[in-house]
Amino acid sequence: MNARDFRAGLPFVSVIIPTRNEEHYLASCLSSLLAGTYPSESMETLIVDGKSDDRTCEIARQYAVSNASVKLLDNPARVVPNAMNIGIRAARGQIIVRLDAHARYPSDYIEQLVRWLLELGAENVGGVCIARPASDRPQARAVACILSHRFGVGDSQFRVGGSSAPAEVDTVPFGCYRREVFDRVGGYDEMFVRNQDDELNARLKKAGGRIFLIPDVKTEYFTRPSLRKMASMLYQYGYYKPLVAFKLGRPATLRQLAPPVFTAALVLLPCAFLALPWTVYVWTGTLCAHAALNILASVGIARKQGWSILPCLLTGFLWGHLAYGWGYLCGLVNFGLLRRHLRSDVREVPLSR
Repeated sequence: MNARDFRAGLPFVSVIIPTRNEEHYLASCLSSLLAGTYPSESMETLIVDGKSDDRTCEIARQYAVSNASVKLLDNPARVVPNAMNIGIRAARGQIIVRLDAHARYPSDYIEQLVRWLLELGAENVGGVCIARPASDRPQARAVACILSHRFGVGDSQFRVGGSSAPAEVDTVPFGCYRREVFDRVGGYDEMFVRNQDDELNARLKKAGGRIFLIPDVKTEYFTRPSLRKMASMLYQYGYYKPLVAFKLGRPATLRQLAPPVFTAALVLLPCAFLALPWTVYVWTGTLCAHAALNILASVGIARKQGWSILPCLLTGFLWGHLAYGWGYLCGLVNFGLLRRHLRSDVREVPLSR
């Protein structure tokens, strides 16, 4: 499809941005979006706010006053899946794009995703997510490095890169969907405070849909500012992963099992030391192997990014794996044994940075 053919029949695009306490990021996000190459008359931006108690709504209203295509909607439930469903119901577009406020997008972001969506005949496309630190503090810089390194996040292509050409994948961040996808597989499952995109995309793949990562389309994503907040986020991601697996009848990917296996080994093997003395060696070997890989990855990063972040990297990789792994194990117990997802209070973590 050449540029002239593409421009001749532009589909209307609805951009949905869930927000909660995003005053530090929303203006930059909206400015980068509205300055884009996709024609404003063919696009609307729906900001769906989850009861922010900072200046997020004030900033959104300022943009709405100066740009008729920007609208502010209310999300009483405060969490992302509800926000997305509210936005989808209100959207007028043939194409739905889900964006985050704490990211910055290139000027041709929407245009490129729409072009590739139509050219590939896909149901969803997305780009590579480049992690940027929330500040210049060592912890913030370390978090960005951890969340973009294979030792930290496995072989997730949208985080660590991969193919130089569009590649079919399991999931992408900030997806660009055909509107009919939601008629076909349903909206966002509102049980999933975290991992809602993974769950939706897994449903889409199971129904025969195709999802492509477009490596030339890059987004700058601002990560959590501290190791504590990173660990809290990863715990939540791990906690809801088993629920995705139970709903689909299988884990979405095998790599997600590594942290819970590592965590279970560290926590459970000491219980067997007296009855099975040889398990001491398994426990020690597991811990030493992780420590060796941690040192190797951390030193490699610190040589390029500065030695001041080395202590944060060494701590952060371990905390991150244990937080995700412990969350996964808690999710197995709560959703697998206690069946908490059948209760009304499963959604207990509001969207907040």
